[in-house]
Amino acid sequence: MASSDDQLDQRGDRKRVLLAKPRGYCAGVDRAVIAVEKALEQHGPPVYVRKQIVHNLHVVETLSERGAVFVDDVDEVPEGAVVVFSAHGVAPSVHAAAKQRSLHTIDATCPLVTKVHQEAKRFAREDFDILLVGHHGHEEVEGTSGEAPENIQLVEHPQDVAAVEVRDPDRVVWLSQTTLSVDETMETVRLLRERFPTLQDPPSDDICYATQNRQVAVKAMAARCDVMIVVGSRNSSNSLRLVEVALSAGAGSAYLVDYSREIDEAWLDGVETVGVTSGASVPESLVQGVLGWLAERGWDDVEEINTAEETLIFSLPRELRPPRVRN
Repeated sequence: MASSDDQLDQRGDRKRVLLAKPRGYCAGVDRAVIAVEKALEQHGPPVYVRKQIVHNLHVVETLSERGAVFVDDVDEVPEGAVVVFSAHGVAPSVHAAAKQRSLHTIDATCPLVTKVHQEAKRFAREDFDILLVGHHGHEEVEGTSGEAPENIQLVEHPQDVAAVEVRDPDRVVWLSQTTLSVDETMETVRLLRERFPTLQDPPSDDICYATQNRQVAVKAMAARCDVMIVVGSRNSSNSLRLVEVALSAGAGSAYLVDYSREIDEAWLDGVETVGVTSGASVPESLVQGVLGWLAERGWDDVEEINTAEETLIFSLPRELRPPRVRN
């Protein structure tokens, strides 16, 4: 009969997978994808979508096959056609341009992004300087900045803080893109507060609950993982952040893949424990594809690491809701 030490050794030699939970779709992404599907059902193809509805290659390809047409801006949409605005939100100028073209708009902006837009408008009305922590060129940053371009300046990295200039150091507030690294954002805010001690916080946390939850789950398991595989697209901010968080939290290495076929078997040489998670715009089918690929190669012992339960659901955009029945 094997001793307990022998059993521990045997378990230690066994290939295993640690699977993060929560992972994958958040409420805002789910709402946006369903919005395009419903628009196709109600209006028939083509339905135009400004930018990628969410930052995931598979989702965009799947919706394209069903008749969605993705465009860079509304001037590419035929007059009078149906256009869906992506989960990342748009600036007021985009709404105005769509109205000029008589487009039937469906706004699939995530309600949590809309909340940041409302905060930006409020603080601009009160004539604050707004320091927006986010990534240059990201659609969400462009949409938020467009709400109050005269008041907002972008602070992309902690090292950018030294160059920030404001009109009145006592009337400064920070807001953030919803998909950032929690740790890096708070480091940027700490440095901003050193320069501007009366810096105001947002009325509520701007970084999305799903972004935070997925980062917490990765932190809980990263130090136990020889390799972390993050399923997500390269233009997905929250997926890229999961790779960074995994490495900073102790994973031996971390890689971002859209599909299981992109995994390099060399990454697993000498590896015992593989961590798997996915960004907030990733359908679960892609995660299951990675788990199946790993199982075929001996990593078939899967332990789910559950750090939070998510129950939030957002209602569909009002343009897609059934009409109210009056008594």
